[in-house]
Amino acid sequence: MLLCRVSIVSQTLARWGRRSQRGGGLLHRALSFSSGRCHGVGSGEGSAQPAEAASTETLYRDTVLLPRTEFPMKLSGQKLLDREVQIQQECGFADLYSWQRERKAKKEFCLHDGPPYANGDPHVGHALNKILKDIRNRFEMLRGRQIHYIPGWDCHGLPIELKALGELGSSGLSPLQIRQKAREFAEGAIARQKAAFQRWGVMADWDQCYYTFDGAYEAAQLKVFQEMHSKGFIYQDYKPVFWSPSSRTALAEAELEYNPEHVSRAIYATFPLVTLPPKIATLKGLESVSVLVWTTQPWTIPANQAVCYMPNAKYSVVKRADNSELLLVAAERTASMEALLGTELQSVDSFTGSQLEGGICKHPTIPDKQVPLLPANHVTMAKGTGLVHTAPAHGMEDYSVASQFKLSVECMVDEDGKFTELAGPELQNLPVMTEGTDKVISMLKESGSLLMEEHCVHSYPYDWRTKQPVVIRPSKQWFINTASLKDKAKESLQKVRILPESARSSLLAMLDRRTYWCISRQRSWGVPIPVFYHKETGTPLINKHSVSHIAKLFQEKGSDCWWELPIETLLPPEVLKKSKGGPVSDYVRGEDVLDIWFDSGASWAAVLEESDSRADAYVEGKDQIGGWFQSSLLTSVAVRNKAPYKSLVVHGFAVSEKGEKMSKSLGNVVDPDVVINGGKDPGVPAYGADVLRWWVAESNVFSEVQIGPTALNSARDSINKLRNTLKFLLGNLQGFDPRVQAVEPQQMHYIDQYMLHLLREYSIKNPPLLPPSIRLYCDPEDSLGRRSCQTVLEEILDGVTRSMAPILPHLAEEVFLHAPGHDKEETLFKSGWIKSSSVWRRPGLEEAVEGACAIRDSFLSSIPGKNAAQYDLTVAIEPGLLFELMESLQEEPTSTSSQLVELMMAARVTLTSELPRDLHPDALLSHGTFLINLEGGVIREDSPYDIAVVPTSGVRCPRCRRYTAESADCLCPRCQTVVSQTR
Repeated sequence: MLLCRVSIVSQTLARWGRRSQRGGGLLHRALSFSSGRCHGVGSGEGSAQPAEAASTETLYRDTVLLPRTEFPMKLSGQKLLDREVQIQQECGFADLYSWQRERKAKKEFCLHDGPPYANGDPHVGHALNKILKDIRNRFEMLRGRQIHYIPGWDCHGLPIELKALGELGSSGLSPLQIRQKAREFAEGAIARQKAAFQRWGVMADWDQCYYTFDGAYEAAQLKVFQEMHSKGFIYQDYKPVFWSPSSRTALAEAELEYNPEHVSRAIYATFPLVTLPPKIATLKGLESVSVLVWTTQPWTIPANQAVCYMPNAKYSVVKRADNSELLLVAAERTASMEALLGTELQSVDSFTGSQLEGGICKHPTIPDKQVPLLPANHVTMAKGTGLVHTAPAHGMEDYSVASQFKLSVECMVDEDGKFTELAGPELQNLPVMTEGTDKVISMLKESGSLLMEEHCVHSYPYDWRTKQPVVIRPSKQWFINTASLKDKAKESLQKVRILPESARSSLLAMLDRRTYWCISRQRSWGVPIPVFYHKETGTPLINKHSVSHIAKLFQEKGSDCWWELPIETLLPPEVLKKSKGGPVSDYVRGEDVLDIWFDSGASWAAVLEESDSRADAYVEGKDQIGGWFQSSLLTSVAVRNKAPYKSLVVHGFAVSEKGEKMSKSLGNVVDPDVVINGGKDPGVPAYGADVLRWWVAESNVFSEVQIGPTALNSARDSINKLRNTLKFLLGNLQGFDPRVQAVEPQQMHYIDQYMLHLLREYSIKNPPLLPPSIRLYCDPEDSLGRRSCQTVLEEILDGVTRSMAPILPHLAEEVFLHAPGHDKEETLFKSGWIKSSSVWRRPGLEEAVEGACAIRDSFLSSIPGKNAAQYDLTVAIEPGLLFELMESLQEEPTSTSSQLVELMMAARVTLTSELPRDLHPDALLSHGTFLINLEGGVIREDSPYDIAVVPTSGVRCPRCRRYTAESADCLCPRCQTVVSQTR
């Protein structure tokens, strides 16, 4: 909307310029003046003029009031960069946030900053996000609201730990040594990112940011943890989790990336039925039946505890035509299995899934082990055989089955992703995803249970940090019971405005998929989970007394004290007494840290003000739908029964000009520092910060946002065009002080009043083309007509400058330094929003001017390509509303200087009720109608008009260049009066 407002006025003024060039002469020169002093008056047709005419025009050069301004039309290279930095310093960018926090305001606008990760240099994604937020903040501030915006950084986690340690790894280092290196790395990244954000013009108090490694922040986070634990939302359990062998830690759903091109060795394996289900045991011909299963993870076969079926589905025992083998498969999958095996499958018998209850199978790789057939709701018919191999230790749905039927959940995989001794000597120490898979398939072949193997390309979860595949394995971890929060979270979201609305379904879908959230991590760089374990029983000691005590210590000393202080200080006697625990010597402190999504998800508790502690907006990329948006929602709903935000704005990712994801390997990464300061290659220009900001404002941020030379050059060109318009406005306001010289609206020319009306309405329709007024240049300097025009131009300049200010703060403040009407020490951002008056609104006047413009369009259409200033125009309108409206623009029957003449751009206009009978035989005649619509449609009148156009008998005036003089060496009457007064 802001760009729309800026572009409307800018385009209109540019069209003024194009029209004046068609007319030739004075206005063309007015639009092409230079800095400081303008060029001498030069003719639009100068090369064709006699020398005498040129010398005559030179005679009156100093009597014409041409534009003058020091404002440069274009800045580039180092001059542009120096000017932006100078503007930031002179106009108090660094102090603006603190200033607006101290001023009185009726309303506050809170935009809570999602913390970027402190693990690298600033990138173009940061620029898109931070500038988008800043545009909103600056707009709200200009509108008079007090802004609450505290930038933050997410400082913990494995990526920082890995980058900080580099090739050293963590071997031989204590947790405190690892934490120290990680903190130093994070602080360096924060410093670089913060400097970039400031250079982009982002408004904030950069000395008062929040960091998730600050003791005060960590203490607030533990209070959220304690509250959720007290309510039963946080618990410890042994269950399957996503586990990253490459990171040696558990992962949450939000820490996964799905690789759609992952290739697995999928297998079809048989489980011989050793005990037929009782309900089908009497059927004939079912001896030696094998249950057929399909899996993309053969390494999980040794952990199999059951085979699941769908109770309501139809199943068949089929005989292979090629070898007479009997297989049990879902009837729905028979046809696809025939195609896969390349043989006919003859149906022996069929029954429903519920009749399979009680069946027992022989395990294919473990001798003497038997596994049951069990019903389950997660079985589908989309792929495979309709019978699902179930390993409770390595699948979420499998674990649910195990919980229901009390199956064993033994883990045969260690933290490095290798088989343990529980898997047997043949598999022990083999990596499950590679050599372990090879060995399991070999074992299936040996036992005769491998029916078929195929390569399967499918989506598979990877560790978002190491880009390596993960496994699912059971582990004793801390969890949040998100299933119990889901309904309340959905209810809270109903009260949240989401842009675009389509993102709501994604957010709800991700909530549905998440039944629990693993929040413990086996690392050193993070906020310790404040739990103590009994040395003998392993029972955790954690309650409101112990957690509150740890939170106080973190507030004072930071979370390093978890490793620095003796356990007697962490678990003092008074806490043990309240906790009804044994002696402190019976306990050890926990070694896990909290998931970083819990870190950032608790930011509302650490950053937002307690009065409401709901932000007006969260603004982040679409990846946060399953990340920060969700973790913030779940923690806030758990503690306070409400969302932490009133609205969500979800933007797309920054991509290359070809729409590709940015990658160093592809060489398409756009560095915002290079965008602003230019590259080492002279062909890579310095665009400055405002071009980067314009790119953000101009983009459709709800989709993928493309950036590259084309987009940046377009943004630069748009700003240069805008600078040209602003220069035109500033030049015509030289010497004008609106505080003492502005004209009251009721005294202004109707055309000028009409422009104020458009400003008041912020009309976004295409405004009629109005000519730049000759009054500006040829009327006496302090005349009412000239001051009236300058009053409008000053209001336009002010409106355009303030409209573009949230987007282009450097350019806006630069214009404000040159603009009239304020004290030198005043800055635009401290002077508020656009100030319009209700008296500017003149709907009746709108009909008068637009009616005149309709007539003018008919006039110009009758002389295509000709100079309107060389023609006399007669307008004939029958008595009525349209005639009265035109009379308001020209009281006398014929004029060369009325407002109607100014609008028509003709030499002379005659207004009459009917065309004269003695028209010149060469007169061009035209007819038209104009629909008058007043009082909201109460008054409607379709008014016809006729026009006659003839070449004027006047000669071009050497001063104003209008064709209203009597002879070539004579001034027109209007200019004679002005020059005589001047001399």
